[in-house]
Amino acid sequence: VQLQASGGGLVQPGGSLRLSCAASEFALDRYAIGWFRQAPGKGREGVACINSSDGKTFYEDFVRGRFTISRDNAKNTAYLQMNSLRLEDTAVYYCTTSVAPYCPHTFPGTKYFDRWGQGTLVTVSS
Repeated sequence: VQLQASGGGLVQPGGSLRLSCAASEFALDRYAIGWFRQAPGKGREGVACINSSDGKTFYEDFVRGRFTISRDNAKNTAYLQMNSLRLEDTAVYYCTTSVAPYCPHTFPGTKYFDRWGQGTLVTVSS
């Protein structure tokens, strides 16, 4: 397993979770990292992306201001801090690496992301 996502769980609306994405067998610092999610019955959608080259971040409108993507290259790990969670944030969350040190211009599409973790389930429910 090259990418391992973790940190999902059950949380009430308005709560917070922090997802982690640990890499093994390769160095994360060479690649941009993306977080995607897939809700039941829906397609996979981009959530956030962070460059390796300059740390610049990109967010989809539906999470901007609530989610924060970050990376710790020394720990070979990326994170997604999720605050003010809503019912509609319920999904399996996946981390992935781009083929380059910067987020693809095609983001939030999946093109140019090649390594995918197995996903971690986030359930927002009262």
